Amino acid sequence: MHPIVEKKWTGYTLLELMIVVAIASILVTLAVPSFQRSAVKAREATLKQNLATLRTVLDQHYADQGIYPQTLEALVEAGYLRQIPVDPFTKDSTSWRLVFEENADDAEPGGIFDVHSGSDLAALDGTHYSEW
Repeated sequence: MHPIVEKKWTGYTLLELMIVVAIASILVTLAVPSFQRSAVKAREATLKQNLATLRTVLDQHYADQGIYPQTLEALVEAGYLRQIPVDPFTKDSTSWRLVFEENADDAEPGGIFDVHSGSDLAALDGTHYSEW
Protein backbone atom coordinates (compact mmCIF):
# COMPACT_ATOMS: atom_id res chain seq x y z
CA MET A 1 0.00 0.00 0.00
CA HIS A 2 1.00 3.50 -0.78
CA PRO A 3 0.65 6.04 1.94
CA ILE A 4 -1.59 8.91 1.06
CA VAL A 5 0.56 11.95 0.45
CA GLU A 6 -0.99 15.22 1.28
CA LYS A 7 0.26 18.00 -0.99
CA LYS A 8 0.39 21.41 0.63
CA TRP A 9 0.39 24.46 -1.64
CA THR A 10 2.77 27.23 -0.70
CA GLY A 11 2.80 30.81 -1.91
CA TYR A 12 0.73 33.95 -1.70
CA THR A 13 -2.84 34.42 -2.74
CA LEU A 14 -3.83 37.01 -5.29
CA LEU A 15 -5.56 39.02 -2.58
CA GLU A 16 -2.38 39.20 -0.48
CA LEU A 17 -0.35 40.36 -3.47
CA MET A 18 -2.91 43.04 -4.33
CA ILE A 19 -2.83 44.37 -0.77
CA VAL A 20 0.97 44.58 -0.82
CA VAL A 21 0.94 46.38 -4.18
CA ALA A 22 -1.74 48.81 -2.95
CA ILE A 23 0.26 49.65 0.19
CA ALA A 24 3.46 50.11 -1.83
CA SER A 25 1.73 52.42 -4.32
CA ILE A 26 0.29 54.55 -1.49
CA LEU A 27 3.75 54.92 0.04
CA VAL A 28 5.27 55.88 -3.32
CA THR A 29 2.48 58.38 -3.92
CA LEU A 30 3.29 60.04 -0.60
CA ALA A 31 7.06 60.00 -1.12
CA VAL A 32 7.34 61.38 -4.68
CA PRO A 33 6.12 64.95 -3.97
CA SER A 34 8.44 65.15 -0.98
CA PHE A 35 11.36 64.00 -3.11
CA GLN A 36 10.54 66.49 -5.87
CA ARG A 37 10.30 69.33 -3.36
CA SER A 38 13.66 68.32 -1.91
CA ALA A 39 15.21 68.37 -5.38
CA VAL A 40 13.88 71.89 -6.02
CA LYS A 41 15.17 73.06 -2.63
CA ALA A 42 18.61 71.68 -3.48
CA ARG A 43 18.64 73.51 -6.82
CA GLU A 44 17.52 76.71 -5.10
CA ALA A 45 20.37 76.39 -2.58
CA THR A 46 22.81 75.86 -5.46
CA LEU A 47 21.47 78.93 -7.25
CA LYS A 48 21.85 81.06 -4.11
CA GLN A 49 25.43 79.85 -3.68
CA ASN A 50 26.30 80.48 -7.35
CA LEU A 51 24.82 83.98 -7.21
CA ALA A 52 26.71 84.76 -4.00
CA THR A 53 29.95 83.52 -5.57
CA LEU A 54 29.48 85.59 -8.72
CA ARG A 55 28.60 88.72 -6.76
CA THR A 56 31.59 88.29 -4.45
CA VAL A 57 33.92 87.81 -7.40
CA LEU A 58 32.49 90.88 -9.14
CA ASP A 59 33.17 92.92 -6.00
CA GLN A 60 36.69 91.51 -5.72
CA HIS A 61 37.36 92.42 -9.35
CA TYR A 62 36.10 95.96 -8.72
CA ALA A 63 38.24 96.28 -5.57
CA ASP A 64 41.35 95.10 -7.42
CA GLN A 65 40.87 96.76 -10.81
CA GLY A 66 38.69 99.79 -10.01
CA ILE A 67 36.19 98.79 -12.71
CA TYR A 68 33.63 96.05 -13.16
CA PRO A 69 34.32 93.44 -15.86
CA GLN A 70 32.60 93.70 -19.25
CA THR A 71 31.91 89.93 -19.41
CA LEU A 72 31.81 87.00 -17.04
CA GLU A 73 34.48 85.36 -19.17
CA ALA A 74 36.82 88.19 -18.14
CA LEU A 75 36.57 86.90 -14.56
CA VAL A 76 37.79 83.49 -15.71
CA GLU A 77 40.58 84.99 -17.81
CA ALA A 78 41.73 87.15 -14.88
CA GLY A 79 41.78 84.12 -12.56
CA TYR A 80 38.91 85.11 -10.29
CA LEU A 81 36.94 82.00 -11.32
CA ARG A 82 37.99 78.64 -12.72
CA GLN A 83 34.81 78.53 -14.79
CA ILE A 84 31.51 80.34 -14.93
CA PRO A 85 28.98 78.61 -12.65
CA VAL A 86 25.96 76.90 -14.18
CA ASP A 87 22.48 78.19 -13.45
CA PRO A 88 20.83 75.07 -11.94
CA PHE A 89 17.42 75.90 -13.41
CA THR A 90 18.48 76.66 -16.97
CA LYS A 91 21.38 74.17 -16.79
CA ASP A 92 23.51 76.65 -18.73
CA SER A 93 26.43 78.88 -17.79
CA THR A 94 25.56 81.46 -20.46
CA SER A 95 21.97 82.18 -19.38
CA TRP A 96 22.81 84.55 -16.53
CA ARG A 97 21.01 87.90 -16.71
CA LEU A 98 23.69 90.54 -16.41
CA VAL A 99 23.09 93.94 -14.81
CA PHE A 100 25.44 96.63 -16.09
CA GLU A 101 26.30 99.75 -14.12
CA GLU A 102 25.05 103.00 -15.55
CA ASN A 103 27.63 105.69 -16.17
CA ALA A 104 26.78 109.37 -16.19
CA ASP A 105 28.67 109.75 -19.45
CA ASP A 106 27.84 107.16 -22.08
CA ALA A 107 31.31 107.43 -23.61
CA GLU A 108 32.49 104.37 -21.72
CA PRO A 109 30.10 101.46 -21.14
CA GLY A 110 29.74 100.29 -17.58
CA GLY A 111 30.69 96.83 -16.47
CA ILE A 112 28.70 94.02 -14.90
CA PHE A 113 27.94 94.81 -11.28
CA ASP A 114 25.20 92.25 -10.62
CA VAL A 115 23.81 88.97 -11.97
CA HIS A 116 20.47 87.20 -11.78
CA SER A 117 19.21 83.80 -12.83
CA GLY A 118 18.13 83.40 -16.43
CA SER A 119 15.16 81.25 -15.41
CA ASP A 120 11.60 82.54 -15.69
CA LEU A 121 10.33 79.98 -13.17
CA ALA A 122 8.89 80.86 -9.77
CA ALA A 123 10.59 79.74 -6.57
CA LEU A 124 8.93 77.79 -3.79
CA ASP A 125 8.41 81.07 -1.89
CA GLY A 126 6.58 82.61 -4.88
CA THR A 127 9.33 84.97 -6.08
CA HIS A 128 10.91 84.55 -9.49
CA TYR A 129 14.44 83.22 -9.74
CA SER A 130 15.27 86.08 -12.09
CA GLU A 131 14.69 88.49 -9.16
CA TRP A 132 17.18 86.80 -6.83
